[in-house]
Amino acid sequence: MERVVTKMRTFAMTGGATGIGAELKEQLLAAGDRVISVDIKEGDIIADLSTDDGRALAVRGVRELAPEGLDGFIPCAGLPPVATPFSLIARVNYFAVIETVEGLRDLLERKQGSVVFVSSNSAPMVPTDDSFVQKCLSGDEAAACKEIDDRDGHSAYAGSKRAVTLWMRRHVVEYAGKGVRLNAVAPGITMTPLTDRVFEDEELGAAMKAFGDSVPVGRTAQPADIANVMRYMLSDEAAYLCGSVIFVDGGSDAMLRSDDF
Repeated sequence: MERVVTKMRTFAMTGGATGIGAELKEQLLAAGDRVISVDIKEGDIIADLSTDDGRALAVRGVRELAPEGLDGFIPCAGLPPVATPFSLIARVNYFAVIETVEGLRDLLERKQGSVVFVSSNSAPMVPTDDSFVQKCLSGDEAAACKEIDDRDGHSAYAGSKRAVTLWMRRHVVEYAGKGVRLNAVAPGITMTPLTDRVFEDEELGAAMKAFGDSVPVGRTAQPADIANVMRYMLSDEAAYLCGSVIFVDGGSDAMLRSDDF
């Protein structure tokens, strides 16, 4: 029987130390791929993505480790709605994501790679014309952070995920023209250390637990439930997947928005 030899692919990701990112990293490594991990505490590159210097360090570090190009990039680092100040959520969940994707674009073009963004099933809860979302999309980090610090954690989290998803959709044609596919996964409640922080919160904890109990499939997600889908999205089998937002939330989005798709 002829042996099938698969080439080693090179991926870079942020937020690879815990939760969904850590699970995806392990799955990719198990498949024989190389993964360059950026995280604030543990990884190949240690960087604080809430700062300009940290984002520049992350991009520079990936470029040094993968000068030949990237088969994929996963900006997975994110903060939960209980992180304070709320501007930190905007900085990490939106502005760091866009800056790292843009900063690594040429490496992705070199290998006709793909990007999998991490959205959320909460993203549709914030309208496109929300002023915070619009400030994010305009690239005005100072204004977006100033506004969201006076609002609430849900608006910061869901709004940042809404903005990331809209940015992805608006740039699909441009990136695809250079051979780079953009897609997003939209997880529901997933049992990670960040989710534990939300469950422990006095204001949001009870609501999150109640929502978790209402998931149509009868349980909340484990990191592998999300990583399994992301790994497919990065694979050659998904070569025609472009500009898609895949909800991996146990049916929660369909339950809440049954007439929208």
